[in-house]
Amino acid sequence: MRVQVDTEKCQGHNRCFSLAAELFDVDDYGYATELGDGEVPSGLEDKARLAAANCPEFAISIEE
Repeated sequence: MRVQVDTEKCQGHNRCFSLAAELFDVDDYGYATELGDGEVPSGLEDKARLAAANCPEFAISIEE
């Protein structure tokens, strides 16, 4: 599984970072990015789905 943040859609709500800091980071302006290449480590799949579901801008996509 892999997560990806669409930086053009992200408005800096940081819900993804709050819910899954293991998968996301926030830049100096408050916009989220995926950590590393976006690969979701085993056991964190539910957190990735929760973060995507809670993004008000639908800026997070998941590739299964």
